[in-house]
Amino acid sequence: MNHDVSGLTQLGRPVRAPQTPEEAVLERVPNPHPGTAYLVRFAAPEFTSLCPLTAQPDFAHLVIDYVPGDWLVESKSLKLYLSSFRNHGAFHEACTLDIAKRLVAELSPQWLRIGGYWYPRGGMPIDVFWQTGAPPQGVWIPDQGVPPYRGRG
Repeated sequence: MNHDVSGLTQLGRPVRAPQTPEEAVLERVPNPHPGTAYLVRFAAPEFTSLCPLTAQPDFAHLVIDYVPGDWLVESKSLKLYLSSFRNHGAFHEACTLDIAKRLVAELSPQWLRIGGYWYPRGGMPIDVFWQTGAPPQGVWIPDQGVPPYRGRG
């Protein structure tokens, strides 16, 4: 089993938060079970970015599910990458798909899906969903567990 983490630059040491998604470094580690189809889930219930027109903050609950290939994303680097959107102006759709496509480019997973459950802007929540294709057979993929937005009533 390959546990080589010698190439990691962020894990186990203080790291300055990246100021932009482009500046953020996503790191990966070898999958300890290559050839086994299993699901990895990351939930980011307090994701923030900025509206590109008003610069007001936008908030989302992101759920990222993927079936690894040869690589896993290193979680600290993912947290730092997601935090780099705090000062980034982009529409909900752009943020959600940019995150998913960057993960696909870095990891080459067997399958990936993202659910971006955005809190209301102008009184209307916007949910954004994307996946790379059909999930592999035999993998248990639970519901993302984020209830539909409900107002005060």
